[in-house]
Amino acid sequence: MTQYWLMKSEPDECSIDDALAAPGATVPWTGVRNYQARNFMRDAMRVGDGVLFYHSSCPQPGIAGLARVASGVRPDPTQFDPASPYFDPKSPAHQPRWLLRDVQALKKTRLIGLPELRATPELADMLVLQRGSRLSITPVSEAHWRFITERLM
Repeated sequence: MTQYWLMKSEPDECSIDDALAAPGATVPWTGVRNYQARNFMRDAMRVGDGVLFYHSSCPQPGIAGLARVASGVRPDPTQFDPASPYFDPKSPAHQPRWLLRDVQALKKTRLIGLPELRATPELADMLVLQRGSRLSITPVSEAHWRFITERLM
């Protein structure tokens, strides 16, 4: 059964354009340092799940494209790299704390900005729109996925 996700990326680190330009249009989703988001990747995501590619921490945050989960879970190598901003000296190599999945970009869409998402009553209970929600990965209901992909894109 296909599930759906919203995955946030800062466009200066990896934008939808960067992902589309990568070999196979596939990028490793590195840098997740929240246990709940990690657990979504580890326990709930499956290869083939749909992804709303969301640009965050930028002047115009919002959904910028569509993607799919393209790999199983594996250790995130940035946790072991002292030069990486995602380095975690407490993560042992024999039992890594942080994981990643590959994400394959499928297409760039018009930017569906945060103000438009907030102004759409059908999306009012979407997790990314809830006060205090700062997770980089959140599940998306099938109803929200269909509304966004069929009516807003």
